Amino acid sequence: MLLESYLEPYVREALDRIGAGGLVEPEFEVPRLPEHGDLATTVALQLARHLRRPPRQIAEELLAQLRLPGEEVTAEVAGAGFLNFRFSPTFYTRMLARIASEGDAYGRLPLGAGKRANVEYVSANPTGPLHLGHGRNAALGDTIANLLDWCGYQVTREYYFNNAGNQMLLLGRSVYARYRQLLGDEYPFPEEGYHGDYIWDIARLLLEQYGDRLREETEEHLRIARHTGEQWCFERIRQTLRRMGIEHDVYFNEDSLYRDGKVAAILEALRQRELLYEKDGALWIALSRFGRQDRVLVKSSGEGTYRLPDIAYHCDKLERGYDLIVDVLGADHIATIEDVLTAVAALGYDTSRIKVVLHQFVTLTEGGQQVKMSKRSGKSYTLDELLEELGPDVVRFFFLMRAPSTHLEFDLELARQQSELNPVFYLQYAHARICSIFRQARQRGIAWREDADTDCLRHPAEQALIRVLLRFPERLAKAAQLFEPQLLAEYLREVAQQFHAFYHECRILGAETEEQMHARFRLAQVTRTVLRNGLRVLGISAPERMEREPVTA
Repeated sequence: MLLESYLEPYVREALDRIGAGGLVEPEFEVPRLPEHGDLATTVALQLARHLRRPPRQIAEELLAQLRLPGEEVTAEVAGAGFLNFRFSPTFYTRMLARIASEGDAYGRLPLGAGKRANVEYVSANPTGPLHLGHGRNAALGDTIANLLDWCGYQVTREYYFNNAGNQMLLLGRSVYARYRQLLGDEYPFPEEGYHGDYIWDIARLLLEQYGDRLREETEEHLRIARHTGEQWCFERIRQTLRRMGIEHDVYFNEDSLYRDGKVAAILEALRQRELLYEKDGALWIALSRFGRQDRVLVKSSGEGTYRLPDIAYHCDKLERGYDLIVDVLGADHIATIEDVLTAVAALGYDTSRIKVVLHQFVTLTEGGQQVKMSKRSGKSYTLDELLEELGPDVVRFFFLMRAPSTHLEFDLELARQQSELNPVFYLQYAHARICSIFRQARQRGIAWREDADTDCLRHPAEQALIRVLLRFPERLAKAAQLFEPQLLAEYLREVAQQFHAFYHECRILGAETEEQMHARFRLAQVTRTVLRNGLRVLGISAPERMEREPVTA
């Protein structure tokens, strides 16, 4: 249950009573200081400009018109015009019993029920292994898809790639050059070719399969080298993503937009709207009509620029009937995607259904210093190498720790630690500690009651833990609506902190009464559910045992 949804009807009724219904939407927030209550609304401050009266005066009038059940929640005016709400201990223990009855489904929301969402992420072309930027994109995209799924959307996870064009030709020529060099030939390497060690690996595969039968340079032999390189790279990409627990539902090939005539159809539609013109032998789109810079769509050589298929691709996604389309892109795409969406809107499509999540770059640090090279390989870190060193849980969580819009400093020294300082270890240990409590109970022959009366949970640490557990749906919904998974990660940290405080102050197996013990078991069970479900949404395991026990506060 969302605490906000409990209060909202009462606030709306009060707004109606003072003649301000419909002027503003009630919004709630958790006060920074506990003494300010459990929830607060700034609705009076929002109304001040509409009613042209001091916000505190409006807040006092609203307070007088609130018809709250006093045994459950009280309200007061604070500061410049805040309305602060405080829920009673009885309310919290009653709500704990309610969410406990939901079991593993706690946190699932109907916000997107009956709606379809498409989340496109990673989308790296098959020209080499994934790098750290791809890793952040993968973790963000997959977790956003998980969040939408938990909010009731039917989610399609999509990967958009291009296996045609000049970069693929360069891949093929790079592989072919290494193949010829393995044969002992003095064959020149392309000036702009791919220099990674993986090109040698693909060339060796080519040598194993064909021997020296491709020695004569022909279009067919270059095609075989390109195809082999593409297949190798794509399989490597998929293997890397599987290590992170990521599988896509759709792999959309950019080249299919040309084969199926969709690019040609887009050009014709733009032409009919008089949005195309020729200049210097190239075909331009007149984005200046919409306050942006004109761009080349088709070069003088006849080759389309990358904006052209991207326009066709987004039109195709909209035509597939998705209610929500999410693009997860690196910050270097900011100008491109704005051009694309402007063109899509100019064609008459509803681009309000498209949401773009731009993430900043990743920097590896160790001891406060930037790390550019791997100690093991002496080269730039690949995503595979990071996964091998730290494991998928740590890598994925660290990619999700910061808002997408902020630069991410990935602290290797912190990531290697198995202590409470490592944030993912801290969360997993909280879950494992609860599992340990239940194991100890079974070993002592204690069968805790799932229907235990929770009304006796009045200790401040018990109440604080219940309060934070009740916020799980709200925090999950906010993370989904803002496409910011770090909000859920931060929330789980709060849960773990409150649980450890409860664990040390309110012993479960050492409870004063049997009633209290069973009530605390029920509280621990809900905590375990929240941690497990939250970690599941983040794509991180919730172990029942940990090899090393951290020192907890």
